[in-house]
Amino acid sequence: MSEAGGPGGRAEIHHQHRDVTGGWLRPSVFGAMDGLVSNFALIAGVAGGTSETRVIALAGIAGLAAGAFSMAGGEYVSVASQRELALAEIAVERREIAHSPEAEEQELAQLYEQRGVTPDVAAEVAHQISRDPERALYVHARAELGVDPADLPSPRLAAFSSFLSFAVGAALPLLPYLFGARQLWISAVVSSVALFAAGAIVSAVTARSWWYSGLRQLVVGAVAAALTFGLGTLIGASGL
Repeated sequence: MSEAGGPGGRAEIHHQHRDVTGGWLRPSVFGAMDGLVSNFALIAGVAGGTSETRVIALAGIAGLAAGAFSMAGGEYVSVASQRELALAEIAVERREIAHSPEAEEQELAQLYEQRGVTPDVAAEVAHQISRDPERALYVHARAELGVDPADLPSPRLAAFSSFLSFAVGAALPLLPYLFGARQLWISAVVSSVALFAAGAIVSAVTARSWWYSGLRQLVVGAVAAALTFGLGTLIGASGL
């Protein structure tokens, strides 16, 4: 065992980080939350204006389908645009490394100096990295653009994750009506439990406690549903 703490002078790694750059987490979380809250609010709003369970269920189904396709399409276009922009900037960096390697090496050395590395060491590190154009491209992209050229977000993954998670979330407040329920409170109970559980699950990948995340999500969903129910009641009472 060397002084560095591992064989051959390599430092031992005593911890691992979770993936914070993948293209699936944000659309999945956002899709499930949005599906659950928006469809519960939609069902509550329609239920406030009519007691016809067939109409309420139809509204819930339409909300699920429209929301899921909309979320998937929006995520695909958004992530595809983000990816295309990153690829365009990476291509610029690749050309600069090919046509002006000395200038790029100096730029890399300056980046290390700005991070507190002494000029001599920064110049040597930049020189060694710049020997391999692909490695230099990777380092420049991470340092200047904040992206990994080999691990850019996938538009298809983002779209699929968003579609599936929204559909699952939106189905929960709808299920009681599909199984014959005729009162809104049954859907409200299912939705409330799901909202709290979804918030608690999200806490596993955040720094928040499970009860705080669960309660926050429950309050957000309940407020949205209450406001929409009130609006539906007003419209239903007006006879529109």
